[in-house]
Amino acid sequence: MQTSLLNNPAAAPAAATGTSITGNTAAQTKDMFTKLLVAQIKNQDPLSPTDPSQFVNQLTQLSQTESLQNLSTLTSANASVLQSMQVLALGAQVGSDVMATSNTVTLDGSAVRGQMTLSSTSTSTTLVLTDAAGNKHNVTLGVQAAGTVPFTIDPGALGLPAGTYTMSVETSTKEVPPIDLAGRLNSVRLSPTGSIVISVAHVGDVAPTAITAFNGKTVASASATQSSL
Repeated sequence: MQTSLLNNPAAAPAAATGTSITGNTAAQTKDMFTKLLVAQIKNQDPLSPTDPSQFVNQLTQLSQTESLQNLSTLTSANASVLQSMQVLALGAQVGSDVMATSNTVTLDGSAVRGQMTLSSTSTSTTLVLTDAAGNKHNVTLGVQAAGTVPFTIDPGALGLPAGTYTMSVETSTKEVPPIDLAGRLNSVRLSPTGSIVISVAHVGDVAPTAITAFNGKTVASASATQSSL
């Protein structure tokens, strides 16, 4: 009767009482394998011993498992280091003026600059702002050629109270371009899930991929940053 690491009943309790291989260190994995191997040898049929090549195969499988564990650990460590470097790099940009893609804008009374990029000429272009109550406020941009279309949202001129508005674009070509807003990069932090969160004025919290441009720091913000150091 031949037994193996995977189907040996006597070895099963040892496997069941241990933690999963993926959750153990290499030393713990080797110790578990040794116990299973000894149990397998003890329970083999003396009249029909297990082929030694099976033990070699099992040792090879153990080596491959350890290699995969080491690779996984190394990959996780590299990802963590890369993320830390990204946080540090973005943190150095706190106080900078950036452009961020967003479909919402938070108004506080001051004007907000933005832009969109059209792939073709639009004879009728409108930026639509929808407040929390569902009321729509139109910013008419008129005829716009293909390319970058800058705009400004002036709450005072438009009679818009402070609050958060959903934005959308209506064009004669039915094109729906993404909207980029200008704002100050206020902070960079890690969320509870480990993802990087960037806070941008007038935009709110966004992922790093939402940032489309870094426009540098204004004199006032640069002086404030230096004075805080």
